[in-house]
Amino acid sequence: MTPAPPNAGGDLFAANLTGALLAVASSAFIGVSFIVKKKGLRRAGAAGTRAGVGGYGYLLEPLWWVGMVTMLIGEIANFVAYMFAPAVLVTPLGALSIIVSAVLAHFTLNEKLQRMGVLGCVLCIVGSTVIILHAPEEETPSSVTQIWHLATQPAFLCYAASALAVSLILMLHCAPRYGQTNIVVYVGICSVIGSLTVMSIKAVGIAIKLTIEGINQAGYFQTWLFATVSATCIIIQLVYLNKALDTFNTAVVSPIYYAMFTSLTILASAIMFKEWYGQSVSSIASEICGFLTVLTGTVVLHSTREHDPTLSSDLYTPLPPIYWHIQGNSETGGKQKEDDLLSAGDFVTVVRQDYFV
Repeated sequence: MTPAPPNAGGDLFAANLTGALLAVASSAFIGVSFIVKKKGLRRAGAAGTRAGVGGYGYLLEPLWWVGMVTMLIGEIANFVAYMFAPAVLVTPLGALSIIVSAVLAHFTLNEKLQRMGVLGCVLCIVGSTVIILHAPEEETPSSVTQIWHLATQPAFLCYAASALAVSLILMLHCAPRYGQTNIVVYVGICSVIGSLTVMSIKAVGIAIKLTIEGINQAGYFQTWLFATVSATCIIIQLVYLNKALDTFNTAVVSPIYYAMFTSLTILASAIMFKEWYGQSVSSIASEICGFLTVLTGTVVLHSTREHDPTLSSDLYTPLPPIYWHIQGNSETGGKQKEDDLLSAGDFVTVVRQDYFV
């Protein structure tokens, strides 16, 4: 993107501020939705097959739908934020949702927030402030065809092809084998697909904004193609995010998802929209330092949170005593004692099939 002319600086700063405020509001709603959805998933898992092993009982759980509506509100605010501000500004502010979820999890999910966790929250806020102050100012493309031109550049096509290839490998090969034990699988799918979601959503948002301003973009096939890509990617993200939340602790999912998703989104945005073009080295360095500060805060916050007791107690509930009857070689001709034998009622189920699907 070409840098804005000097006389447009005030308008671009106002647009960035609007985008930042919308991103903060979005983080608040999304942070709440993590907790509400988690409670809904727990209820659904207690009544049937867990989402982490392929169950869809959560679709009948009202609390999960409340979380979905809350997340939808947050995503709409985030969607509108991309109309006004660059992705390098909007995306890192998602860390604020981690603070919201951490505080609420402390009170509602019994996932304790330690004193060092408070320091992690402060680091996230400081880093987010640095990013806001040094965010690049970009001009809005004049049409969706201009965005299409950016999306079909060789550099971004290479990124998109690589992202699709990695996602397919994770979904088809890694998820069935390692999804229940390695958090990177589910979160990796969400993050890689998420970077493409942001690019397509930003394109759709700009098209809507231009249409509202009187420059109709509905007649271009690129607008509908970007919308289709957005919807497809969002559905994939929701499915695997539900699996990650149901399988692993919220304190683990949130920071890892943030770090991977934000890093890949900033990379994709830098390739497609060239948001750092025309910025000074000091401004770019400040943005990177701000992001690293936020990332450090998420790591500190995660490292001081307790593990989810529900999952571990569910998977590893202590079994009743198991008795063994051993018949020595010298007993081949003798009678077995009746109290040495196990009756049919003494046998216990050692494993449950749904944990190994």
